[in-house]
Amino acid sequence: MSYQPPSRPVSGTSSLAVVSLVFGVLTWFVLPFVGALVAVICGHMARGEIRRAPPDARIEGDGMAIAGLVLGYVHLGICVLAMFFIIAMLVFGAVVSGWHW
Repeated sequence: MSYQPPSRPVSGTSSLAVVSLVFGVLTWFVLPFVGALVAVICGHMARGEIRRAPPDARIEGDGMAIAGLVLGYVHLGICVLAMFFIIAMLVFGAVVSGWHW
């Protein structure tokens, strides 16, 4: 008589985690600001989906979601710093040139 282990549901990978990672990488090369927003939104949605999954049907991909979140947030932070720098240079240039509001 052969022994067969009890069947366990096949654990899958969260598609939102994959999307978050892909857009997190693309944001650095192809889609500057929009890709970062998609990576952050999908990363948070994927982590919520993974946490809410029942223990008997685990969903994998938490690491990919975190990587997408990190890539997206770092890029958004750099975008915000760049905007502040550009605004500061415009104001500084206007003050130095003697232009009055």
